[in-house]
Amino acid sequence: MKTHIFHGDLVVWAVFALLCIISLIEVYSAGSTLVYKDGNFWRTFISQATFLGVGTTIAWFVHCVPCRWFKIIPIIFYPVVVILLVWALVGGENINGGARWLRIPFVGMTFQPSELAKGVLITTVALILTTSQREKGADVNAFKMILIFSGIICGLIVTQNFSTAAMLFGVVCLMMIIGRVPWRQLGIMFAVLGAAAILGFSTLKALPDDPDSVVYKSSLTQRALTWKHRLNANDMDTSVSAKDFEVTDGNRQKVHARIAIARGAGKGVLPGNSVQRDFLSQAYSDFIFAIIGEELGIWGSAFVVFLYMVLLIRAGRIASRCERNFPAFLVMGLTMLMVSQAMLNMMVAVGLFPVTGQTLPMISRGGSSTVITCVYFGMILSISRYARSNGKAALENVAREESREIEKDFQKD
Repeated sequence: MKTHIFHGDLVVWAVFALLCIISLIEVYSAGSTLVYKDGNFWRTFISQATFLGVGTTIAWFVHCVPCRWFKIIPIIFYPVVVILLVWALVGGENINGGARWLRIPFVGMTFQPSELAKGVLITTVALILTTSQREKGADVNAFKMILIFSGIICGLIVTQNFSTAAMLFGVVCLMMIIGRVPWRQLGIMFAVLGAAAILGFSTLKALPDDPDSVVYKSSLTQRALTWKHRLNANDMDTSVSAKDFEVTDGNRQKVHARIAIARGAGKGVLPGNSVQRDFLSQAYSDFIFAIIGEELGIWGSAFVVFLYMVLLIRAGRIASRCERNFPAFLVMGLTMLMVSQAMLNMMVAVGLFPVTGQTLPMISRGGSSTVITCVYFGMILSISRYARSNGKAALENVAREESREIEKDFQKD
């Protein structure tokens, strides 16, 4: 009798393992500034390997849990993440210009409650869509419930991390489309969001340029100046000229990211030979894809994009094999969350999107974010186990029916 340690979709396991390997190589290479500050050559590598090891262990345990148990996540964790988000907003540590972090007592580590809140909200939306499914689509009340639950979490995140709140709500909208929420309700919502976006854009443009203005003294508005600068930076301009490579205090990250991509050319300079890692302040995190482009070239960058696309395709296949709505909605929501975050990170690195501060899931250096992303992988793998068992059961039922028909025909003869 054969026993398997790793259950679930083997392709998802392979994507997970390859992302971990790329993370170890690139974080170790891109962490030169951390090595310079700490004076410890192996500390960055050991730290990332530890978090990936802990995350992989947790992912393995989570993938052994029956996916129906994930329905209790909203009941237990939704109130918890709301409290943590309020705590982070009121008394959180201000790191990189945003009060997004909480320090774990007696451990000395910090974590972002928004990372945990993303998965909890996706699970909550999946559960609402499941319980509201009718013959012609989702019940009209599902839209209201989803807006309330997502509005609370996204509203608590948006003042300190607009990109995370916008991305999370975008994934929720995609889940509502998949969950057959009436288009009339979605159309009204998109119209209101468009008007709000125009109003917000106009408000940011009207804010003062002086960073010492009293407008930016509150913790609720301290990020507004950053948003204003990003709007004025014209980061989405895809044309390249000599001025684009003139380094100033306002465009330092964007310019060095472009130089890294250009220096990588086709084949790259190979891991460990990056130069721009010494100039990018977040080379091991927000701009690690630029370092991948510099060291691994276009083929290495394309391979990373390919891995995320494979993950999305496999999630769609897993969802199509689920007999129940909840695991199907959940696997698509979690996968779209990770893939959309990866796409934003990569678009920023190549200059196709304004700087957002989003990390590259499973590759960027991280602590709590890496572990929580591993939990998402564990949930996806748990659902794939459920889908595979249902597929086997369906095949066995078909085989039994065919054998019965054969027996009947034989008896008649």
